Amino acid sequence: MARSGVRIDPSARAHVDAAINDWLEHSIGDAILGDARNYVPKRTGRLLESLRAEVHDKVLRVGSLDVNYCTDVEMGTSPHVIKPRYKQALYWEGADHPVARVNHPGTAPQPFLRTALYQRRTP
Repeated sequence: MARSGVRIDPSARAHVDAAINDWLEHSIGDAILGDARNYVPKRTGRLLESLRAEVHDKVLRVGSLDVNYCTDVEMGTSPHVIKPRYKQALYWEGADHPVARVNHPGTAPQPFLRTALYQRRTP
């Protein structure tokens, strides 16, 4: 007795992968990115303008590619010492005098990416 098999077009995987990438980018990615832009702290607007969503090989990434303090805003920072990099002292407008170091108390987390990610979404 001969068995009949199902033959799948080899290009089917590429079509399915493309459909998944498209769905991730335009449905889920756009929704998460929109929510992240709504929740992000907008002190200067630089972090807001840097937010992007991208999909590669069925992996969605939402975040900032070029603002190095994005993780510090999202997760907060622990207390740390700030020292001058290129000068001998730190000085800012309003300071009484230059100082050699500043004990920064840290910053509280302001989670905007996680808040955007965890929103309930309906199909």
